[in-house]
Amino acid sequence: MMIETSRLRLREWRIGEEALLARFLSDERVMYAYEGAFSEAEVAHWLQWNLASYEENGFGLWAVEDKVTGKLLGECGLTWQVVEGEKLLEIGYHLLYDAWHNGYAQEAAQAVRDYAFTTLKTQKVHSIVRDTNLASMNVAIRNGMTVEKRFVKEYKGVVMPHYLFAVEKPKTT
Repeated sequence: MMIETSRLRLREWRIGEEALLARFLSDERVMYAYEGAFSEAEVAHWLQWNLASYEENGFGLWAVEDKVTGKLLGECGLTWQVVEGEKLLEIGYHLLYDAWHNGYAQEAAQAVRDYAFTTLKTQKVHSIVRDTNLASMNVAIRNGMTVEKRFVKEYKGVVMPHYLFAVEKPKTT
């Protein structure tokens, strides 16, 4: 499975790519909304979780690479999430800190949204964003999403307010 945009290539993570994932998942600056950087074990679990999602769902978070250089920029893709008992299809993204502010997250998220609508034929996609993560809120807004609701979840023993953003597939005439 591969998605391409004008600048990016999104591809499945592969066995043995923990070191690539750790480049951003183990960065405090990138993972502040998760209450800190991931440990080596958490990175390994993240990779296995994605590989299992590809097998079970046909999608997951995908590696995001620069199409010209092949350089890893981060990840973006689709996962199933549960919010207040409801199973929702979410667009998620994490980028290397050095890749921020170049429009990569927006470009990848829009491509993933379009993939969900055209290939998966889903009618609605979401992004779940911690209320302190303004950059991710802006990506969701630029992806055509609006806030559906505010909710609270607990992660690593911390109560975290979040916003649930959503966009519906455009109706064709």
